[in-house]
Amino acid sequence: MRTFVGARKLVIDGFWNKDEDGRYSLLLGTAERKDAAEGKLRPLLFAWHKASWYGAEIEEIAVGDRKLLKLPPLLAADYLSSPRPVRLLQLEWTERLRTLMRLAELIRAAMLNGWFAPDWQEWSETRRSWKLAIPEREARLNRQWTDAVREAAENGDVGARHWLSGAIEQMIEEYEPAAQAWREVEKASGETVVRRKSADEDDWLIAIGYRKDTLPFRVALQLAEPSEAAGWTLRPALQDREGGSWIPVRRTFGEPGWEKESGASDDIPDEWRPYLREKLEKQRQRWLAALPDWSDALADESGSGQLSDHEAWQFLESASVRLLEAGCPVLLPAWWEAVRSRKLRVRAKMKSSVGSAAQPMFGLDQIVQFDWKLALGDVNLTEAEFLRLAEENRRLVNIGGEWVHLDPQDVTQIKQWLKRMGKRHGLSFRDVLEMHLRGGLPIDEDGEPDSDLRAEIELNEHLTAWLKQLQQSSELPLADVPATFLGELRPYQHQGVTWLLFLRKFGLGGVLADDMGLGKTIQFMAYLTYVKEHNLQRNGPSLLVCPTSVIGNWEKELERFAPSLRVMLHYGNRRDKGEAFREAAQGADLVITSYSLAQLDEEELALVEWDALCLDEAQNIKNVYTKQSMAIRRLSAHHRVALTGTPMENRLTELWSIYDFINPGYLGPMNEFRQAIVAPIEKTRDENLIAGLQRWVRPFMLRRVKKDPTIQLALPDKIESKTYVSLTAEQGAMYENLVADLLDNLDKLSPMQRRGLILAALTKLKQLCDHPALLTGDERPAAWESERSNKVERLLDMCEEIAAEGERCLIFTQYVDMGKQLQQLLERRLGLPVPYLHGGVPKAGRDEMIGRFQNTEEPCCAFVLSLKAGGTGLNLTAANHVFHFDRWWNPAVENQATDRAFRIGQTKKVQVHKFVTLGTLEEKIDEMIENKQSLNEQIVGQSEQWITELSTEDLRDLFALRKGRLKG
Repeated sequence: MRTFVGARKLVIDGFWNKDEDGRYSLLLGTAERKDAAEGKLRPLLFAWHKASWYGAEIEEIAVGDRKLLKLPPLLAADYLSSPRPVRLLQLEWTERLRTLMRLAELIRAAMLNGWFAPDWQEWSETRRSWKLAIPEREARLNRQWTDAVREAAENGDVGARHWLSGAIEQMIEEYEPAAQAWREVEKASGETVVRRKSADEDDWLIAIGYRKDTLPFRVALQLAEPSEAAGWTLRPALQDREGGSWIPVRRTFGEPGWEKESGASDDIPDEWRPYLREKLEKQRQRWLAALPDWSDALADESGSGQLSDHEAWQFLESASVRLLEAGCPVLLPAWWEAVRSRKLRVRAKMKSSVGSAAQPMFGLDQIVQFDWKLALGDVNLTEAEFLRLAEENRRLVNIGGEWVHLDPQDVTQIKQWLKRMGKRHGLSFRDVLEMHLRGGLPIDEDGEPDSDLRAEIELNEHLTAWLKQLQQSSELPLADVPATFLGELRPYQHQGVTWLLFLRKFGLGGVLADDMGLGKTIQFMAYLTYVKEHNLQRNGPSLLVCPTSVIGNWEKELERFAPSLRVMLHYGNRRDKGEAFREAAQGADLVITSYSLAQLDEEELALVEWDALCLDEAQNIKNVYTKQSMAIRRLSAHHRVALTGTPMENRLTELWSIYDFINPGYLGPMNEFRQAIVAPIEKTRDENLIAGLQRWVRPFMLRRVKKDPTIQLALPDKIESKTYVSLTAEQGAMYENLVADLLDNLDKLSPMQRRGLILAALTKLKQLCDHPALLTGDERPAAWESERSNKVERLLDMCEEIAAEGERCLIFTQYVDMGKQLQQLLERRLGLPVPYLHGGVPKAGRDEMIGRFQNTEEPCCAFVLSLKAGGTGLNLTAANHVFHFDRWWNPAVENQATDRAFRIGQTKKVQVHKFVTLGTLEEKIDEMIENKQSLNEQIVGQSEQWITELSTEDLRDLFALRKGRLKG
């Protein structure tokens, strides 16, 4: 260090620099660039400067090819007032820097003594400014400051004059006591008030709260509303500094002075009078400066000014705001804030008979009679009264003792609206519902959703009660479910059936959108039974459209719960066509078909006037432009019902598609819905728009979720259900060939060989029910298309719904290859990782899978497990759905697997889904277990060996494919 220092003297220079953000900082460096040893100047200059932590807080920056030290204003004042470099260092300061050092000493002294004040000449809305306020007794310091600032300017350093402001602002920003002190100043002033050109500096300092007002009163400009004696009046008003009532005042006649206005309850205190003349004249000058175009009203000799209605409105709307911005208190009528925010509302008042027994409603197209009313707050106007006021072109009007504000643009828009509406004979019931549920509709011709003016609806007593029942299904008197329905409805399911029947009564469709597992199927079956038993059919039979994979499930459930219904399947190559179909359908209560056939056989389906048209898994028509969706919409039906657990999977247009099916036109044309609802919500996520849409759709959607307290009380801890699927035509042909081969060879074998052949055939048939490729051993991806197996297709659909609900499931299969393929199919369909646990997974991998699945923060929905590897010893309570993809036919084994999720630690209700393939040995053995026919639980619980002991005739009955289950 000594060798370096002794080599030469260092000459230090400094100057102020303005950053990009408008802040000034002091830059220090060597006068000669050759002396600027990189990284060494900071420790040399600040070795003994504690405030900068010995240089640690000093930033080194590059300016061109020079290295300079950057000091903020406060630190610069502290350091340059008393530099602390390395003691053995030989330093010289440039003349420019010596001038800055003198300024630094003065700034430091001023800040320590509080010799500074706001600089009203430089103060603005965006930036505060401060100036030196050295007492007059310190004349020498004042001269030193003036000389130093002048010298700095002559040296080209214009930033020096901003030094004090920068230091004070840094102090307010970084030191909490200073910040708190300034907050108190701002609080006292009410708000940061900006200086106006004509303002007196003392008044300005008082206005911003920096200086205390010593007058015993304060002054405001008051706008008084008209009375019997005078119109709108502008006048001064006084109030005690400590608060209290305001005293309106006016000049006295014949002598210079002021007196209270007639009607004022308080007198002017005598101690105020010596200050009144000067203070009120000064205030009048401030008012004139802020409102130069109001000189006639403000320069009146009486001290008060008379205003017309239009001038009063201008003062309320804009002039008062300008006065407040100038720091002048203003007193306005108490009603103004409420009145100015009120917007005219056009209100259609329903005639009292609408919705009553005398004038019932049937359908959304029903025309409803009404009278137009207009409302401003609590003031109601008839159409005639409004048009009269509009002609008078007044802004402020007193109606029945209440002031109202009429905006000319609003008046023009409403006149145009009334003219357009006058051409209509009435509103449709659809219009009534939309206007009421959305809280009104924009009345401008473009229908902009953010329009302030809205047309509202005032429902009569009948419609109010009707809508309450529709929106709150628990308010509806429960329908008497006929004895021909063999199921037992839970309370919420009974409400669902009643709700559907209530909608039917008025020709309105509905979406039953209960969570999966809450029994949408059973509710619709009870509905159909009620309709039949009470002879409510308007036309022909009802039509159910559902995915192919669940046709068998519907057929099976109808046999179980509603055997009185005549059910016709329209499915398969041998289905009826043309007139044969129409004739066959007339003999049924319910026709079941698939989505794909609804399009292919549209001509046949259009031959029938359907009573009820129900879509199961109605999200299948979410794309309104598909041929399938359009074909279904064209079908004629008295009542339309949509069943879906996911009424909107991705986009709002999907919701529109379902609603356009149940109640065509209810949400308006698609283009208008996109423009008015979809685009604004997707762009802004506006809560008011979202709430309006929710109110709009809620009456025609009944959605109960498993988390609802009322549902939780009605559900058992574990809900077991069977999911019935049918074989595809390909599976059916392969199944029959396998059974034929088995039966041909059974009687030719020894008992041991016979048992082996039966078990082998049993395995093959079970594999075939899962997927044809599992039987053939074909591993090509193309061979594993989900369409080849309704069971696979149904599983994928249900898992997709579970994923949409943010829930998780376990899927058990006894075949390793099947599990592998399910894993791949699910990952492709869900776009989520799907773990697969089987006997070949080592313990470490097994533990990792379980840990990740149990961690609800990890993205996951499904966990595939082989029954043997995952059926016991695991805790998988993150899942609340359990699928038995293929059956073990051992209740104890299946229950053990289910208990991986249904165990201590599970907080949700567990749904257990057991897949059964209709017409196959899966259905027959399931029936035998369920009904305990020909065996008991102990025997079945041992193994499948009991099957091998059956006679050939019994085996024929067990394995043979039931033809009625497959239309081929």
